[in-house]
Amino acid sequence: MSLFGTTSGFGTSGTSMFGSATTDNHNPMKDIEVTSSPDDSIGCLSFSPPTLPGNFLIAGSWANDVRCWEVQDSGQTIPKAQQMHTGPVLDVCWSDDGSKVFTASCDKTAKMWDLSSNQAIQIAQHDAPVKTIHWIKAPNYSCVMTGSWDKTLKFWDTRSSNPMMVLQLPERCYCADVIYPMAVVATAERGLIVYQLENQPSEFRRIESPLKHQHRCVAIFKDKQNKPTGFALGSIEGRVAIHYINPPNPAKDNFTFKCHRSNGTNTSAPQDIYAVNGIAFHPVHGTLATVGSDGRFSFWDKDARTKLKTSEQLDQPISACCFNHNGNIFAYASSYDWSKGHEFYNPQKKITFSCVMQPKS
Repeated sequence: MSLFGTTSGFGTSGTSMFGSATTDNHNPMKDIEVTSSPDDSIGCLSFSPPTLPGNFLIAGSWANDVRCWEVQDSGQTIPKAQQMHTGPVLDVCWSDDGSKVFTASCDKTAKMWDLSSNQAIQIAQHDAPVKTIHWIKAPNYSCVMTGSWDKTLKFWDTRSSNPMMVLQLPERCYCADVIYPMAVVATAERGLIVYQLENQPSEFRRIESPLKHQHRCVAIFKDKQNKPTGFALGSIEGRVAIHYINPPNPAKDNFTFKCHRSNGTNTSAPQDIYAVNGIAFHPVHGTLATVGSDGRFSFWDKDARTKLKTSEQLDQPISACCFNHNGNIFAYASSYDWSKGHEFYNPQKKITFSCVMQPKS
């Protein structure tokens, strides 16, 4: 049986889109546009795990839907299936075997989407919107971790309507990441908590935030032995912190850097400062990508502390990004993030997300 059963895709046929011939700048680099984009802002993206043949991309949007595409090596994108929530979808993740997708929504629920049957069932409930969702695969247990604006972190085994465990957060959950055996959760009021997941989840350490402004995104990075060793934390003030959990020299090893600002970062002139909307680490090289409300993405080498490349500027913010499992594809979403309020919302602007394909050598 195929991964998606016999269900048909959505939208138009999956022809490849290489930007348009017009002079607009919604895709200035002519990156490969994904067909049949959602009808409202895209808040989250996630590529399928390496256990699944091929590359499948999941996107959640403020149109309350979750969509899946197959991204072929040629760059052609084929719409495969979609599911709905009754509120905006704020986060998505995959099971480790690639058979299921988990979705978190403003409707205060999380769902499990079985891709082979194309059926979705509710697996979690909170008292406020669910902001983050992650699959945890431990040697002795598997579960889904949800973080909510109700100030709780809950763990679900997907077969019960009651959580396995509930941990209280100091504030609303704003962003989180998981690479077993580590989880990091960033909250409102600049809260930052690291959890260890061995045997059962428990709080490991509370960290004083290295950033002075509201947390927006977080991503765990690994060491040379492929073990999680620290995280990158982005804020609304165009800045990213690189933070190691147990560094040999904390004052030297932990640092912050400016990004997503007009006029560059080395200037004393007045400048516009934009939110960092997403951070993703390259799965092979360990370099990181950041995307921002300025409509640009940048690649960075945290070890050499240098910027590798910055994209041309799109005509609206970049709201989410991710790499595929081997780092050959970088996907990013271009859609309004409401960072400048409703008066800057333009419904005529095209919502797109694009894939940067690494050329085959």
